[in-house]
Amino acid sequence: MSEKFKTELNEACPTALSQMIGEKSVVEQVRVALDAAHQDVKKFDHSLLVGPSGCGKTQTAKIIAAEMGADLHELLGQSITCPADFNAVLLAAKDREILFVDECHELDREFQTALFLALDQRKLLLGGSRSGRAIQSVPLSDFTLLLATTDEFGVLSPLAQRMRLILRFQFYSVEELAKILLQRSRALGWPVDAEALHLIGERSRGTPRLALRLLQSCRRCCRAEGESTITMEHLRRACELEQIDSLGLGPTEQGYLEVLAEGTNRLNVIASMLGLPARTLSQVVEPFLLRTGLVVKDDQGRRELTSKGREHLSNHRTNCV
Repeated sequence: MSEKFKTELNEACPTALSQMIGEKSVVEQVRVALDAAHQDVKKFDHSLLVGPSGCGKTQTAKIIAAEMGADLHELLGQSITCPADFNAVLLAAKDREILFVDECHELDREFQTALFLALDQRKLLLGGSRSGRAIQSVPLSDFTLLLATTDEFGVLSPLAQRMRLILRFQFYSVEELAKILLQRSRALGWPVDAEALHLIGERSRGTPRLALRLLQSCRRCCRAEGESTITMEHLRRACELEQIDSLGLGPTEQGYLEVLAEGTNRLNVIASMLGLPARTLSQVVEPFLLRTGLVVKDDQGRRELTSKGREHLSNHRTNCV
């Protein structure tokens, strides 16, 4: 091939608010906040970004930083394990820069408390009885704090209440996912059949990250055969390799449905039969199955396959024959 293609999806991420697809409410809130910040020549307001994994919280934080012309300091909540790390992060941020804490509900409660006190007083208290040194008050720069979480109620209320914007992210429609895939494939120079884009969207559980991951898998199959245009056949092959069905369910979700096909069961029993922690099932596997009506829970917490779930499982078994 004489034409050179980009090979990685992160080489073509949106960098401006105008390039964002979906999340209309979030986009409008951010647009108004950006306009106000530029008019008043001030920093962007502290914000809490709430929603499912893979729906664009991190990308939105990067876009806010780009639109503000500000440096972005990005870290994971679980990476802060000691006071020295926490203090270093706050002291490193300069005026109007953006500190983005992803999975902020993983921050220890002690650090969450110190964080909202730091926002209130614009200073950091160092020393104290634990260190054996006198308490020192160190002023902090006037930075913007962006917090992202998949568990809104895991964030201390006093901290959440100090966020001036609450940006709530939702799952995407198939049409929105197809538009995102088209936007990204054009930016990368990847020719793709339009029908394949729509079907990738159907298999992505309303989540852009999953859609882009499957698009990357399709391209891998395409290039492995020395071809340049991603077709329905490449999608079929990618789904076959990753054992993804028509709804985007993988082997774990399919195994979960197979267990329930034998009858109603409790979470711990299902987890034992699948050899997985119950928490993994309840937080990772079940949400999509419940949201799409494949599975229901009764008043005693027992899981049961719905008629829709049985129909999907029957179709999947037929297609696997």
